[in-house]
Amino acid sequence: MKSYGQLCAVARALDVVGDRWTLLVVRELLIQGPLRFGELQRGLPGIATNLLSQRLRDLEEQGVLSRTDGDHASGPPLYRLTARGRALDGVMRELLKWGAPTVPTAPPEAVFQMHWLSQPARYLLNDHEPDRSRSTIRFGTPADGFDVTAASGTVTVTPCTGDARIDATVTGPGPALVALIQGAMGIDSAEEHGVTVEGDATALTRVLPRPA
Repeated sequence: MKSYGQLCAVARALDVVGDRWTLLVVRELLIQGPLRFGELQRGLPGIATNLLSQRLRDLEEQGVLSRTDGDHASGPPLYRLTARGRALDGVMRELLKWGAPTVPTAPPEAVFQMHWLSQPARYLLNDHEPDRSRSTIRFGTPADGFDVTAASGTVTVTPCTGDARIDATVTGPGPALVALIQGAMGIDSAEEHGVTVEGDATALTRVLPRPA
């Protein structure tokens, strides 16, 4: 691990998480929980196998994540964030807010995975109809997606679960979905840009940002 060699908390933090791909490893573990090497690699398109191995070693040495045996002794290990690693959630939230204005100008070839959208969904979606019965919206699929549940004035964002009762399913291209979550685009406009809403569309409008 390279060091800036400065007696400064910001520099020391960057010594630990400032290398390329490092915070994206943290992002995957914050979103999905404990993951195996291959699962991590799928969420980090473009990373070389040897570089991911190095980043995982570095983060383990710095106490940001831990490695434990999988379900079977011979199976691949699981990587999970430690309490110190989970404390980066606030940092990631601020990076999301800071980076959000740059998303519309991302290059057209930029890769998009649905589960990445779950982080902004946690902060931008709200239950605007708290007296309504519980409803769950699935963004994407269990292979790459997340569930948003609104109930009693609270919105919960989780990885897809097999036993969830889904009221609506949302799929579509990344740019339109990002605009929808951010409130920059309504459902009608999003559908014109390729977003598909199957099921009860009012479950989705219940949680989307409302015009000021």
